[in-house]
Amino acid sequence: MSKDIFKNRYNIVQAIIVTFAVIFVLRLFYLQVIDRKYVSLARNNAVKELDVYPTRGYVYDRNGELIVYNEAIYDLLVIPRQAKGIDTVKLCELLGIGKDDYIARMATMHSAKGFSSYKPNVFMKQLSLKDYSRLQEYLYLFPGFYGQVRTIRKYPHRCGATILGDIGEVDDRQIEESKGYYKPGDYVGKSGIEKVYEHELGGKRGKKFVFVDVHNREMGSFNNGYFDTIARSGDNVITTLNIKLQEYAEKLMANKKGSIVAIEPGTGEILALVSSPGYDPNLLCGAVRGENFKSLLTDSLLPLYSRPTLATYPPGSAFKPVVALISLHEKVQGINYTVPCNGMYIFAGLSLHCSHHHPSATNIQYALEQSCNPYFWQTFRNAIENRAFGSTGESYGKWVELCHSFGLGIRTGVDLPSEVSGNIPTVHYFNKLYGENRWHSANIISLGIGQGEILVTPIQLANLYACIGNQGYYITPHIVKRITDPETNKDLTRHYEKHTALIDAEHFPPVVEGLFDVVEAGTARAAHVNGITLCGKTGTAQNPHGDNHSMFAGFAPKDTPKISIAVIVENGGFGADYAAPIASLLVEKYLNDTIQTSRLPLEKRMMEGNLLSKYGVKTNKTLKMNLEGE
Repeated sequence: MSKDIFKNRYNIVQAIIVTFAVIFVLRLFYLQVIDRKYVSLARNNAVKELDVYPTRGYVYDRNGELIVYNEAIYDLLVIPRQAKGIDTVKLCELLGIGKDDYIARMATMHSAKGFSSYKPNVFMKQLSLKDYSRLQEYLYLFPGFYGQVRTIRKYPHRCGATILGDIGEVDDRQIEESKGYYKPGDYVGKSGIEKVYEHELGGKRGKKFVFVDVHNREMGSFNNGYFDTIARSGDNVITTLNIKLQEYAEKLMANKKGSIVAIEPGTGEILALVSSPGYDPNLLCGAVRGENFKSLLTDSLLPLYSRPTLATYPPGSAFKPVVALISLHEKVQGINYTVPCNGMYIFAGLSLHCSHHHPSATNIQYALEQSCNPYFWQTFRNAIENRAFGSTGESYGKWVELCHSFGLGIRTGVDLPSEVSGNIPTVHYFNKLYGENRWHSANIISLGIGQGEILVTPIQLANLYACIGNQGYYITPHIVKRITDPETNKDLTRHYEKHTALIDAEHFPPVVEGLFDVVEAGTARAAHVNGITLCGKTGTAQNPHGDNHSMFAGFAPKDTPKISIAVIVENGGFGADYAAPIASLLVEKYLNDTIQTSRLPLEKRMMEGNLLSKYGVKTNKTLKMNLEGE
């Protein structure tokens, strides 16, 4: 009985194998004998497979202004085995190259990895429409050569390079990771939102099969396009940027190093993001990209460095509102807590000085207005020496946790390619530095005024003041508002996380009032704008390598903030010297769309302010770079 079962199974398996073999043979017979289309397709001298590159998605600002579009260019390709007996002198003349250049290009092509004389190879990249049109008229003289249309990006506003990014050729790693989708010579986003949103902006490549004659000229579609696949255009990206504000901010930061970040507090939408010195993003487009990239890369002012998300600074006095809020929340002092100030603060053998003479602070508001260092050293001590905790390590650990809830010491999650977390030093750090349970508030007193090991990025600082302006929450800062499919016009609105600071809401109003007083009558009077209730705080970040960094962070209007802003001018001196005036001009420009006549001299002084000598350079060669043809 069992032998019959095995015999039946054997017969069934044998029958299945025979059936598949017959199907396979019949299919081969159909493809090779009956369906002559595949025979034609195999004739490389008759049918050519072309990539159809999709139109890359457009980029708009928040008001619908086009800020990135495409311009047609051409790559000149060659099939080496067909390029026999051509008039190289004529070809070189049309291309504007020498005979030696022609020989070098062909030699490089032959030595390239994966070279095949039967397949098309790129001979010259990114010919302009004008240059290619001149060549196309004579292309029949050069068998094996043909053009392939591509696109490059154009930036009509010539600003926002750090945000928008650029496009470049894929590298070996990207080709490998794409599992065959990308090929040598393909272009992808290399930085900015071009990189982050490559999948959406890039679209999907198609294929086209065409007949060609003996001169490699296209003679029409093969088999009526039966084997063609349609390229899918990239999605359009609507950013949160206000491009006019971005342009204005970059003008104010001309010939200075530093950053500006402006955020809409209620949504987390980034209105402007400046890394200075910047560059015209058109410099990294087309045939000039390689040479210009090298120049930018070797520029001592580091124009390719994204300062808003990568540079870190001690926040200085701009950090004092956080110290105040934590101490109020932990109930180690009240709003009307008083600290005498005679210009000196003596503690644990230390003699620390206040930054300027002023009456003693009798409450939080006045302490913020006058930026009283002794007040905030003592306020910080009150939180760290909190008897509700068993040790300094425990109380400080809680303090770190509350700082993190403001988005400090952690990445904000902004949709840009790279970001650092800044630094709120941990308990572990101080245990390792001083020994476990062998340190106390005197060892870390500088943190109370935003110095010491505390570091923030410009985007963290703007986000912090958005959180204070919102009186307790922030939305993840972001550049992209929504994505639109150009074929269906369907929008995909992106949603971002809301984060709540671990501070009771009742403690924010007095701190907000104090920040308003700072601008109205305190250390940031240089930021005062008639008719606008701007709240903020100056900071003078210590710099061991030269003049201090000028810093300001704030928001406006006071009661319903529409803009939060952080400005850092490296080696700019006091916060009131550069950062506060620049911030006030941007706030006024955004809220009123104009600058008051009385403030035009201030605007002129900020735009003409040149700090290049402080950076050890006489001229900014980035600004001197010219675009091809201009």
